[in-house]
Amino acid sequence: MYNNTRRVRRTKKRKLKKRVVFILVPVLVAFFAVATYATYLYIKADSVFSDSYKNDGREKSDLRETIVDPDVDNVSVLIMGVDASDVRNNKDNDDSRTDSLMLATLNKDDKSVKLLSIPRDSYVYVPEVGYETKINHAHAYGGPRATIDTVENLLDIPVDYYVKVNFEAFIDVVNAVDGVTVDVPYEMSEQDSKDKAGAIQLSPGEQVLNGEEALAFARTRKQDNDIERGKRQQEVIKAVMKKAVSMDSILKFDNIIEAVGKNMTTNMTFDEMKSFISYGTSGKNLNIESLTLEGHDYQPGSTYYYQLDEVALEETKQILKNQLDLADNTSTTASEADNSTAETGTTESPTTTSY
Repeated sequence: MYNNTRRVRRTKKRKLKKRVVFILVPVLVAFFAVATYATYLYIKADSVFSDSYKNDGREKSDLRETIVDPDVDNVSVLIMGVDASDVRNNKDNDDSRTDSLMLATLNKDDKSVKLLSIPRDSYVYVPEVGYETKINHAHAYGGPRATIDTVENLLDIPVDYYVKVNFEAFIDVVNAVDGVTVDVPYEMSEQDSKDKAGAIQLSPGEQVLNGEEALAFARTRKQDNDIERGKRQQEVIKAVMKKAVSMDSILKFDNIIEAVGKNMTTNMTFDEMKSFISYGTSGKNLNIESLTLEGHDYQPGSTYYYQLDEVALEETKQILKNQLDLADNTSTTASEADNSTAETGTTESPTTTSY
């Protein structure tokens, strides 16, 4: 009887050990798989994004007293979408124009982002050349540095970092997250990234777009204007960010890193980039508020411009300063900048060929 009891106990212990093994082994395998994948992604991101680094010649913005630390400071990032690709043979050049400009101001305390679209035809003062012209020309005159200086002069806030991407990055990133869901407002017939006319056909309504389709959606302005175009670009960026931080995209991070890295230049180090991860992992939905610059059509000659509304511009400046927790006297006032421009006595000829 005693031996039978011991035999039963040994049998139960063996069964219990087997259950523990059956449960523990898959957990350990999953843990090591995740750890290995995370390590692989970290090493790859470090390598790829480090290769994307390009010093813009500034230790800090001229509008900053000290160097910012994105781990603790509120910072701004200028996103430049350049009209460049392998097809146009200008992918690695700084003489192309910016096809889109967005300024993201990030607040560390509430993990919020204000995303401002700057219309490409905005008539602004470009310090690099000393006269007023379209803001998208600044990059062609002096690359990212000239664009940064122009945006700082316009908005009177520091631009701490820049990210410059081309068409191919846009396409590859959207494809890497298996497309984005957007609401197409009207029927569209657009060229693709290889400049083939009518290659992209979109019908109205909510739908999932691939990279080429999303690029056409973001670039078109045949039936509306640059303001609506900016809103579409913001819509695509938000859709990409939403999918990129979702659990469903974890296994796609490899493709996302590859897509961004090979088509991007930035003055952010990899360590600085890591500081922004907290915005997407704060345990709540990332709060992104879209802003745009109000204005009106302006055509003094054969060239079309977008004349910014000064009152609305001042209101936008204040919103961005509040987001960055900056004092209202960051640098020169708008009126001082206007006087400086007037003293130079130079503006772009109104008969310049339109682009």
